[in-house]
Amino acid sequence: MTENTQVHRQCLACGFPFWEQLTAEEQDMLCRYTRPVKYQKGARVHSPTESCVGILLLRTGQLRAYLLSEDGRDITLYRLFGGEVCILSASCVMDAVNFDLYIDAEEDTEAYCISAGIFRRLMQQNVYVRCYAYQMTAERFSDTMWTMQQVLFMSVDRRLAIFLTDEIAKTGSEDVRLTHDQIARYMGSAREVVSRMLKYFAQEGWVKLYRGGVQVLDRKKLQEIARG
Repeated sequence: MTENTQVHRQCLACGFPFWEQLTAEEQDMLCRYTRPVKYQKGARVHSPTESCVGILLLRTGQLRAYLLSEDGRDITLYRLFGGEVCILSASCVMDAVNFDLYIDAEEDTEAYCISAGIFRRLMQQNVYVRCYAYQMTAERFSDTMWTMQQVLFMSVDRRLAIFLTDEIAKTGSEDVRLTHDQIARYMGSAREVVSRMLKYFAQEGWVKLYRGGVQVLDRKKLQEIARG
C-alpha cells in the first residue's frame, strides 16, 4: 500500500462513522472508487442539469448549497466546511430527493469524491451505510427547514444576530470576515437590508464595521436578540 493510499484510507476512516462496519472488501471498494478533487472559488459543484457528482468528503474549503429562482435570486440553505460530508451532491442515490439544488465552492476547496454508483451499492448491501445516508440527508433537510423558518417568520435583526453568533462560534474569533454582500447571501436577504441593520448594530455599540468584515463587540447582547 502506497503512502498516498494509506492517507486516503485514513481520511475515509475518519470521515465516515460506518467505516468499521464495512467488510474488508467493502473498504477496498470504497477506496478504489474514491478520487481527490479540487474546486476553485466560485466553481459550480452541482446543479440540477448536471450529472450526479458523487458523495463529497471535504478536506479544506467551503461549499454553499442554495436554491435559485427563475429570475436569478438565490437563497442559501446551508454551508459545509472541512471535515463535513456533502451527500446531496449525489442526490441521485437518494430516490426521495427531487428538488433543484445548486452547490458552489465559496472558497478554494479540496475533497474526496466517492462514486455515486458505488455508494448506492454500499447502501443496498450494508445497513450501516444506508442508515448513515438517511441520517445525513435528514440533517441537511433540518438545516433547510431552519433556514426557511428564519426567512419566513423571523425579523431581520434576530436573523442577523443568529448569523453573527453562529459565525463566531464556528471560528472562535470575534471577527466575521465576510462582506455585507456575502452575509446577505448567506442569510437569504437583500444587501441593503443587511447593511442597514449592521449599521444599526454598530450605532448601538454591539459590533464594529470595517472593510471586508464585522467585529462583534457585545456577544451577550447578540445572543439575547438571537433568542428573541
